[in-house]
Amino acid sequence: MSSTPAITITRLDLQRLERLLDTLEDFGPAAAALETELARAQVVGHAEVPAGVVTMNSRVHCREESSGKDYHLTLVYPQDAGAEGTVSILAPVGCALLGLSVGQHIDWPAPGGKLLKLTLLAVEYQPEAAGEYNR
Repeated sequence: MSSTPAITITRLDLQRLERLLDTLEDFGPAAAALETELARAQVVGHAEVPAGVVTMNSRVHCREESSGKDYHLTLVYPQDAGAEGTVSILAPVGCALLGLSVGQHIDWPAPGGKLLKLTLLAVEYQPEAAGEYNR
């Protein structure tokens, strides 16, 4: 990836995601990408994470720059994915969203090999900001 923005994750998310990686039988590219993201992240306590940072189970509003299309996505664990608007942490865009701050951009590999640029416009819901640490 050319430009990877700095990311922040909570200690609790880090522990839960490391546990998830430990349980995966098929350690494919998605798991390897997640492991890379976790390794480069700044880790903070759940009470210290800024409200504009994407954590697990956060609902975000982002825009695809070339089309102007808006997306409202909730970043979830793989077992919670599948409902409309949810994106698994093991999906390329889910992995890329983790730890992003409002205003940052990511490159989202779309089907067919095209790269889309997504801008994080808002974190509409973040469990830590809402005082919900068990999600």
